[in-house]
Amino acid sequence: MLRHEFQPGRLVAGAFLTVAGVLYVGDAADAWETPWFAVIPLVVGGLFLAGAVGLLARMARRHRTPPRPETHT
Repeated sequence: MLRHEFQPGRLVAGAFLTVAGVLYVGDAADAWETPWFAVIPLVVGGLFLAGAVGLLARMARRHRTPPRPETHT
């Protein structure tokens, strides 16, 4: 199996969207009552947080990797 780089922004976005999905499934199964407008701030806030985490991860990854040597041909 090929290894891929860890992307924490996608992890955060997936977690928030999973929570939103669980809220709607619970509402559809009559386990609880979820107002229709409750999920919108959850999804939007999760996407903004995912963007911030992704930006921080990119900055940390760029800061940590050594610069490439320049080749002149």
